[in-house]
Amino acid sequence: MIVVTGAAGFIASCLVTRLNAANFNDIVVVDNFAVERKLINLKGKRLREYVDRNEFFDWLDKNHEEVEFIFHLGARTDTTEQDKAIFDLLNVEYSQKMWRACCQYQLPLVYASSAATYGSGTLGYSDEDALLPLLRPLNPYGDSKNDFDNWAINQPEKPFFWAGLKFFNVYGPNEYHKGRMASVIFHAFEQIRQHGSMTLFRSHNPDYADGEQQRDFVYVKDVVEVCFFLMQHRQNSGIYNLGTGEARTFLDLTLNTFKALDRTADIRFRDTPEDIRDTYQYFTQADMSKLRAIGYDRPFTRLEDGIDDYVRNYLVPGHYL
Repeated sequence: MIVVTGAAGFIASCLVTRLNAANFNDIVVVDNFAVERKLINLKGKRLREYVDRNEFFDWLDKNHEEVEFIFHLGARTDTTEQDKAIFDLLNVEYSQKMWRACCQYQLPLVYASSAATYGSGTLGYSDEDALLPLLRPLNPYGDSKNDFDNWAINQPEKPFFWAGLKFFNVYGPNEYHKGRMASVIFHAFEQIRQHGSMTLFRSHNPDYADGEQQRDFVYVKDVVEVCFFLMQHRQNSGIYNLGTGEARTFLDLTLNTFKALDRTADIRFRDTPEDIRDTYQYFTQADMSKLRAIGYDRPFTRLEDGIDDYVRNYLVPGHYL
């Protein structure tokens, strides 16, 4: 059996599809299944069992001998949430409990970290361990992910194989439920469809023109390929960036969304909301050399191609992966 936490969410549900495609069908999905708007992400997938996240460790105590691998992708991911206690509970303490269980039962573990750990990016985007204690995230979500990364690398006892993945700006199918936290591509599609235009955040940094803010946008299909690779690889434990290695502007993103919709571009700007203005990242770009060095050699999807596939084959028809 393969365990996937956060399974009804965006990235994890796409991972379940990738596992099914490789004929892994004994998948135990773990989540808070009371959030009904996410459940459609699992519709039609071949699954072994649904386990509530609060009951998972009792379940694991009884079933660990049948478990082959754990993908711990469940987390509170709202970057605007300021209640540190929520992140401590779900992103730190729950993950620590997962880590200890994997040590106890000798289970390999891949878990979700985040590029939010890099904060303003003044220290760069290297995923080498030496940088971890120096990072200063810009919000409680980033703090929680960085806190766990630092805790993990300092543990005397570790799973025989483990990997933390610092997801950069992931976009793609199955994010319909994410609301404000959905990708900019999703929001662009919705705005263009409803209004014929797209409004981007104005730059409040003199080093960047409006729309020239840059992020490393990575297609979810590439993200799950890396997860699948690590499940088969099971060596070279550590924390890895997961982006494309190429920063692109929000204008690039928006213009390609208009193109995929066969619409004439109409881009407008508004001030960045004050509740996120001070914690806004103007540039992110993953250093991907560490993952490449352990043998991951698949090319990452170009932004143009990823947007075209996402818009035409998923967003327009309302399909799921």
